[in-house]
Amino acid sequence: MKKLCSTLIAIVALCGFSQQQAIALTHNMNSKDTSAQHTLTYLALGDSYTIGEMVAADRAYPNQTAALLNKKGRHINAPTIIAKTGWRTDELIQGITNANLSQKFDIVTLLIGVNNQYQHKDTAIYRTEFVALLKTSIAFAKNNKHHVFVLSVPDWGVTPFANGRNLEKIAAEIDAYNRINKEESKKAGVNYVSITSYYRDMGNDPAYLAEDKLHPSGKMYEKWAKLLANAIEGQLKKE
Repeated sequence: MKKLCSTLIAIVALCGFSQQQAIALTHNMNSKDTSAQHTLTYLALGDSYTIGEMVAADRAYPNQTAALLNKKGRHINAPTIIAKTGWRTDELIQGITNANLSQKFDIVTLLIGVNNQYQHKDTAIYRTEFVALLKTSIAFAKNNKHHVFVLSVPDWGVTPFANGRNLEKIAAEIDAYNRINKEESKKAGVNYVSITSYYRDMGNDPAYLAEDKLHPSGKMYEKWAKLLANAIEGQLKKE
């Protein structure tokens, strides 16, 4: 290898480069381009929050996350999204089955549970179905648990849509669901990104609300996307 490099330097030098320039060029040719090694694929699983109900597609948090990662020098495809407004955990499980995806992905995100709470479903059932979704997410992520990112459930009780309801009860139930998804995420060894506090701090601000006064605006999704993109980038840098 030493002899080959010396020969290359000599050839490059004959082309008008100094030996110092030739050594630098040889070093660059041997260096890895870590920013363009691989185009990442991304699967987003969830409900209305994941599809970005009431906002343009490019303002939904999965798409904003992908855009931010591209700005960071990561090459990532547009997200594949399996989500629908109103889906509970059991409906997401069925939706994944119906999608019949055979592809594996580099990144998988999961945000689910608000409709379980809204429809007063048993938290024990949520735990069982959430664990099943975690296993599915890890399988989709090429069995790499470190490439799965769970987002906490937002508290819709802070929005104008919830006016006249028992807000303390909603908050307590959301907290109970988030305790479950956080506990199970920790057990599974996946990443956990908490976004609930953002919603509680700004979820009643018109600038962060969609027209229905319930779902987030693109501006709120931008905050979630920044947290998520930073978590993904942080994980990728460890590898």
